[in-house]
Amino acid sequence: MFDFISLHQGEEKRESVLENIKQSISFRGSNLWILACAIVIASVGLNVNSTAVVIGAMLISPLMGPIVGAGFALAVFDFELLKRCGKNLLIATIVSLVVSAIYFFISPFKDAQPELLARTSPTIYDVLIAFFGGLVGVIALTRVEKGNPIPGVAIATALMPPLCTAGYGLAMGNFSYFFGAFYLYSINCFFICIATYFIVRYLKYTPVQFKNIRFEKQIRYGISFLLVLMIVPSFYLAYNLLKEKQFHDNVSKFIENEFTSNGYPIIFKEIKYNTSPKKIELAFLSKRFSNEEEKQLNHRLNQYQIFNTSLIIKQGTQDLKKEILNELGTQNKALSEKDIIINNLQNEIKEFKFDDTETYKEIGILFPEAKNVSIGKFLLFPNSDSAKIETVVLFHHQEKEEIDTLKLKKWLIQKLSTNNIKLVELDKN
Repeated sequence: MFDFISLHQGEEKRESVLENIKQSISFRGSNLWILACAIVIASVGLNVNSTAVVIGAMLISPLMGPIVGAGFALAVFDFELLKRCGKNLLIATIVSLVVSAIYFFISPFKDAQPELLARTSPTIYDVLIAFFGGLVGVIALTRVEKGNPIPGVAIATALMPPLCTAGYGLAMGNFSYFFGAFYLYSINCFFICIATYFIVRYLKYTPVQFKNIRFEKQIRYGISFLLVLMIVPSFYLAYNLLKEKQFHDNVSKFIENEFTSNGYPIIFKEIKYNTSPKKIELAFLSKRFSNEEEKQLNHRLNQYQIFNTSLIIKQGTQDLKKEILNELGTQNKALSEKDIIINNLQNEIKEFKFDDTETYKEIGILFPEAKNVSIGKFLLFPNSDSAKIETVVLFHHQEKEEIDTLKLKKWLIQKLSTNNIKLVELDKN
């Protein structure tokens, strides 16, 4: 039974494992260039909200090397290796922060995208992902057949995105983003290292030095202290995330039962969770509530487990007008470049298009000898100081009939209120 789950089956030679780890911890030359390029790729992915690009950056990142090396070093008491791993991880971290901060500082796109915001609030779930991802990673590293886990571990235990997000926080001067993202990066580093430590201890790798029982206890105490230091804040953040989700769910239920199901269309809704008291601001299309009704609705919030919250119903004309104008302003700012181009093209077509059917009918009555009349506007001498719009009239006429072109031109000048009229008689053929 124990042989069936034993990690000793298929195990790589320990000398080879340690040699591979020592080679992967250095950040010199090509490794440093690869790291810098991976950071830029991850920053671009976060900047344009592209999950695929972010995943690509994780796969080429060499950051796992010194972290796994530190776990090995702790497990076999190789403090010279531990020192090298710490130094190289510090260099990699500083380089990553500097490169990502420079990118976001010069990037024209400053908005925080969902891919980036997802790395600012780590929770206990990130701890679990880092720990079990680290377990898989180190198990794979100690196998003869490495298999497919390594790329998956690189993606799951995301090291690049939080570092890039921390760089974004530095570039924008947003230290809330910086500390949240750097905390997530620290969680990933620490729990990958601890997972490596546990597996190497379980596999009973030979220590570099003779065991010192007292010193080994100190290491265990230090690891326990760091575990608590890393886990407690993540539990607190996860608890806050859960409470916020419950709050929004309860508010949705309250709005559905008290307003939507009663046929009161809502034209404005804003929920403010991070205020004290919390606020629910609503405005309705036609329904008006008295002060007494509003008080009753506020009392009813407690029935939906919505505490320390104030319901504000915007009913004044000025309030509604202000909110609508603000919303319109926000929508105008969000107008995409493609929409602007389309709008400009539509205006240009409208400026040069001639579709006055009444004018065509009048020409047919006043100048019946003019056949197949077409009128259009053309821009003459573009990109010059003498550029002007000229109205061109194309027509045919019967061989046996003469057309008074001078009279036609004078009439068109009067009719179209422009002196820039040009008549062009077309060959019947």
